[in-house]
Amino acid sequence: MALRLVYLTALISALSTLSLLSLETSHSQSPSVIEVGKFSAEPTENVLPKDWTPLTFKKIERHTRYTLVRDGEITVVKASANASASGLIRKIKIDPKEYPIVQWRWKVSNLLKKGDVTQKEGDDYPARIYIAFEYDPKKLGFFEKAKYQAVRLLYGEYPPLGAINYIWESRAPKGTVVPNPFTDRVKMIVVESGGSMLNQWVSEERNIYEDYKKAFGDEPPAISGVAIMTDADNTDESAIAYYGDIVFKRKSSP
Repeated sequence: MALRLVYLTALISALSTLSLLSLETSHSQSPSVIEVGKFSAEPTENVLPKDWTPLTFKKIERHTRYTLVRDGEITVVKASANASASGLIRKIKIDPKEYPIVQWRWKVSNLLKKGDVTQKEGDDYPARIYIAFEYDPKKLGFFEKAKYQAVRLLYGEYPPLGAINYIWESRAPKGTVVPNPFTDRVKMIVVESGGSMLNQWVSEERNIYEDYKKAFGDEPPAISGVAIMTDADNTDESAIAYYGDIVFKRKSSP
């Protein structure tokens, strides 16, 4: 429970000043693409990408280092973890039904030898995309509502209802979907596995709307934030990863 609250507290803090892309904007007025992370447009002189802030955890003292660097002709985010954990988060509200397609690029330099998506001590990944969903009381039973109310009383904000983590895993097969070993409100989806694509840019595309329904068995609430995270605190190892642009799109008409 204590470790779960560490993550909840960090997300509450990160999302408490949420910047909104209004869900009430008409379909004709809203853009076809939401550029959540336009890292390629950033000058490398900037400390962090615009609108992205650190996501840290109270009981984890060593933080992953994130920097804007040039990879060829393009600016990307470099993450360097050394027995550390932290992320970068963009606070933004997105309707996953209107913008179900999420696309990104990433590159990983090494795997974590002790990484294991099924174990607490292996819950580290060289790269992950973390998508959080806002609290919705209609989707919770009495006892779950009581837990969320208790957290709100402690921290002043409701924690996210749940989250999807798209991960690069050491050994679990691509397509694996399992609960996070610390909390079943976070589902882990393996989109890359093993070392066959190390040191290469890999482009990814997922339907977050469908992934949420399959993982949680329910319609998703609004997205409340998107984070990138490279961590190696549980395995006590090191990892380096690079993140390219992250966008959400409407689903193409058949």
